[in-house]
Order: sequence, then C-alpha cells, then structure tokens
Amino acid sequence: MSRVVKEMILQEIENRLDGTRDLVVIDSSRLDAVSDNTFRIAMQDKGIHLLTVKNSLIRRVLGDDSGELKQIFTGSSTVAWGGEDVVALSREITGQVKGLETLELKGGSIEGQPLDSTAVERLAKSPGRLELISIISGQALSPGAKLAGALLGPGGHLAGCVKTIADKDEE
Repeated sequence: MSRVVKEMILQEIENRLDGTRDLVVIDSSRLDAVSDNTFRIAMQDKGIHLLTVKNSLIRRVLGDDSGELKQIFTGSSTVAWGGEDVVALSREITGQVKGLETLELKGGSIEGQPLDSTAVERLAKSPGRLELISIISGQALSPGAKLAGALLGPGGHLAGCVKTIADKDEE
C-alpha cells in the first residue's frame, strides 16, 4: 500500500472516530453474514458505530506509540464507539457477546488507557452517566429533605393535637 493511500485511510479513520478515545474492541470475524448484519443494524439503532480495521492503522490513529494497546489489537479487530457513554457502550457490546457465541470481546480503551475483556465486563456492570447524576443529585438534596422533615415533624404533631382538642370541643 502506498504512503499516500495509507495517509488517506488514516485520515478517514480519524474523521470517523472524531476524537473518540473511549472504545471497545471485538472480534466479529467468525459471525456469519446474516448474524453480522443483524448485529451491526442493532448497534446502529443504538447509536454505536462499528469499524473493522487493520490493527496497525488503528493503533497509529489512537496514538499508541508505547504499544499499550498491542495486546488488544491482535487478529481480526472491530472497533465499536459511540452510544450514550462508555458504560452504555460496554453494556450493549457485552450483551451482544453473550447472545452471539461466535462474537468475542477482546478489550477496550478509555481515554487511551487499555482495558482487557474482564475490565470491560466489570465496566458494563457499573452505573452509567445518568445513574451517577441521579445518585449525586439525590445525595445533594438529602440533607435538605431531612431538615424539612425535622422542621415539619413537630409542627405536624402540634397541628394534630390542636385538631384533636377542637374535635372534642365540637362534640
């Protein structure tokens, strides 16, 4: 492959990834055509992009000068990126890997740091971005809710006592 063609391919891969540093790597080479097409359509519906690419080219695009990603990019590699966040991406991919026996999870990368397949599976079990936001907002609002309950509790008790006395006077 000539240097000009290689540079054009590298530029195309860079444009497709668009600066993404969070990705999951799978081996989809053993899927039959129908399963592969169904898998790709399902991922496309969820906003996840797939690209089967030569390992040396994707390592150059990701800037893997030290070779940290070398153990992930061996054999046939399909790179998956996109989705809501990296946790949702890993959930979808691990779910598909469990559903299709011939699909193999090889690993991933978060902000350029390599992950093996077990780390990607652990990541899939962790809370996602929206779940973390709801947990943090719940914890931020919790002291205010407790304070409001503490202030309203005695007032409610006093109102109940006054109502009981008023009901007795009416009888």
